[in-house]
Amino acid sequence: MSTTKALSLLVFILFVSLVHSSDQCPINSIYQFGDSISDTGNLIRNGPASSPTPKPLPQREHNVFVNFAVSGSTALNSSFFSERNLHVPATNTPLSMQLAWFKGHLRSTCHGSSSDCLKHSLFMVGEIGGNDYNYGFFQGKPMEEIRSYIPHVVGAITAAAREVIRAGAVNVVVPGNFPVGCFPIYLTSFPVKDTKDYDDNGCLTHLNEFAMDHNNQLQEAIASLRKEFPDVAIVYGDYYNAFQYVLRSERFDKSVALKSCCGTGGAYNYDGKRPYGAVGVPVCQNPHKFISWDGVHLTQKAYRFMSKFLNNQILSQIKCTRA
Repeated sequence: MSTTKALSLLVFILFVSLVHSSDQCPINSIYQFGDSISDTGNLIRNGPASSPTPKPLPQREHNVFVNFAVSGSTALNSSFFSERNLHVPATNTPLSMQLAWFKGHLRSTCHGSSSDCLKHSLFMVGEIGGNDYNYGFFQGKPMEEIRSYIPHVVGAITAAAREVIRAGAVNVVVPGNFPVGCFPIYLTSFPVKDTKDYDDNGCLTHLNEFAMDHNNQLQEAIASLRKEFPDVAIVYGDYYNAFQYVLRSERFDKSVALKSCCGTGGAYNYDGKRPYGAVGVPVCQNPHKFISWDGVHLTQKAYRFMSKFLNNQILSQIKCTRA
């Protein structure tokens, strides 16, 4: 996947946040934790023999974006999966490791109190957690077992949010999961014959219900965090409904709404054995028509439309600190 595709949603939120708040609510930095939805190159830096460091985007005057996200990463530590006979890649960089990077970064860049350094910052704790379930789904674990992972995943995300708050964060966004039953990779990998198992958009209902279960538990945990830290803005990032907003939009070609832009074969133009980037797999010529870029991630246009939904939600809830 082109890094610009993963980055576009976040950069657009960053841009609008800074422009919107420059006078009324100054935000001068964004810290990002997550997986491939927001990775801008850390997976490449995080090779088996390397000692990775976070890759910040170029500075724009005093505005800084620091990204700790790594493609394929999980909310939970790798030991959770090995205990359940699940394989995760050696490059897995769970939230605990990303938080360790963050703390090292803070020690090297913040020369006063961390609260002073972070009071004009926005933290994105995710989206993350999708891979925790992906490794179960794609290695044949039953739905009920994977559902039992949800409290653990939500607990890890909540613990990460709590850590950055204790470090001094006052604006924290915790995104939920996407409606994965609408993604080509899932539609191709887990087809069902009964049309009743698909919703009106053609998405797999049981997988979307699973995502909603995760999101509901996450929102309950966020509500508890708000009581624990009443002076901190802790915002739920509703990626589920932001995606549904895109799916309903008239700006995309309805005939390819659930198809991969870059891919080949099958009803959804996706083949897990021949993913985007493999020899012979064509590059998409008209991404402006598509929602899905490679069957797993979205196109730049889709992320931009998601950001419109999210900007309204997030910016209205962040905490303004001028001093």
